[in-house]
Amino acid sequence: MKLRLHNSLTRQVEDFVPQDPSRVTMYVCGPTVYNYVHIGNARPAVVFGLLARLLRRRYSKLVYARNITDVDDKINAAARQAGTPIKAITERFAQAYHDDMARLGVDPPDIVPHATAHMPEIIRMCQALIASGHAYAAEGHVLFEVARFADYGKLSGRSTDDMIAGARVEVAPYKKSPGDFVLWKPSSDDLPGWDSPWGRGRPGWHIECSAMAAAHLGETIDIHAGGNDLMFPHHENEVAQSTCAHEGKVFARYWLHNGMLTFGGRKMSKSLGNVMILHELLEAYPGEVLRFLLLRAHYRQPLDWSESTLSQARSTLDGWYGVLRDRADVHVEHDQWTVPEEFESALCDDINTPAAFAVLARLADEARQATSIEERHRSKAALLGAGQLIGLLQEDPERWFQQTRAGADIDPDWVRGLLDERVAARAARDFARADRIREELAARDVIIEDSTEGTRWKIAKRDPATR
Repeated sequence: MKLRLHNSLTRQVEDFVPQDPSRVTMYVCGPTVYNYVHIGNARPAVVFGLLARLLRRRYSKLVYARNITDVDDKINAAARQAGTPIKAITERFAQAYHDDMARLGVDPPDIVPHATAHMPEIIRMCQALIASGHAYAAEGHVLFEVARFADYGKLSGRSTDDMIAGARVEVAPYKKSPGDFVLWKPSSDDLPGWDSPWGRGRPGWHIECSAMAAAHLGETIDIHAGGNDLMFPHHENEVAQSTCAHEGKVFARYWLHNGMLTFGGRKMSKSLGNVMILHELLEAYPGEVLRFLLLRAHYRQPLDWSESTLSQARSTLDGWYGVLRDRADVHVEHDQWTVPEEFESALCDDINTPAAFAVLARLADEARQATSIEERHRSKAALLGAGQLIGLLQEDPERWFQQTRAGADIDPDWVRGLLDERVAARAARDFARADRIREELAARDVIIEDSTEGTRWKIAKRDPATR
């Protein structure tokens, strides 16, 4: 089956054909590490991490880079406010980002380039742009001259005038035009800085990604991806500076952009006070619940975040895990897991996760209804294989239902001890004692379920408002 992707540059879905099938390259814009990321920052990592899995199933080698921006004015401000060295801020929150991505089931990329480790490459790219006449030095700055690149605006589909009017551009006396953007800027003694031909300074944001992509993936890469809020100015500027620094070579052959998260229909923003911090959400919900919700809508569409959608995600996963728990007697080795063609085909259609989830729901129904030994084995293998590809159903079913809500402290041994006492009480026909044990467990949000297969327990789902 063909992998088809929506290319933002051509504004249409195309067959993906790499320039070198033996070495496919992909670059995804990572975080600026000055604080914990919000849930919207996790969407590109989850979505394009899933794309990486699809690419690895098709090609012998994928080189996937997702960067860390560890030099930025926001980082400087955060360090100043905390009264701590800048490196302490960047190392702490870069590690937090990696840890939180792992909890979301995001595979680590092959390469995690840090901007501060690529100053020689950044300086050389600035020099190449000056030499080619596309950039100029002024008062310790190096600026890209937008008027010298005829295709500026092609990616975002906007005219230069519209882009300047709609963007926050610094009108400075050293600029030839307000739309010219900074490649290098001077640093005062209290800010991070590196020696350069233009004095001690630091890079602008945009050139960092261009230099890191070229250093690790080559001057022309197959896929560049990120949130659609980066299309302008970040990605537009990357195209301009990379193309001009590399003698007109195409920078990225396919551009992919994911839609933004909204909260109650409104864009998440700090000014509105509706930003959801991922690190905090992971303390309140299992990682798979958050991953499911991030994949629930098609990646190019906006995704509305709410307590009700979180509850729906948990309920759906509970249902699928319930099937696996009920089929615990069906033993399927890992190498017997299969990915149904219909499921993978949905994902290969521009990462169509809604269609893939519809197939997954049908696979769960088939596993629930299977009667013969062969059907039970085949259907469970298909459910597990599809779940593994999309990054769900990776927990032990019993453990899934025993996960605690935020702030709860439930000792499984304590629960099992009370359940053993309850079994003994019922055997002795001491039903009053058995009922008291059930009530004691319920008071700690532990629900017990009696069945012909024995007694099971799980943590009760709470109304989010009662947390």
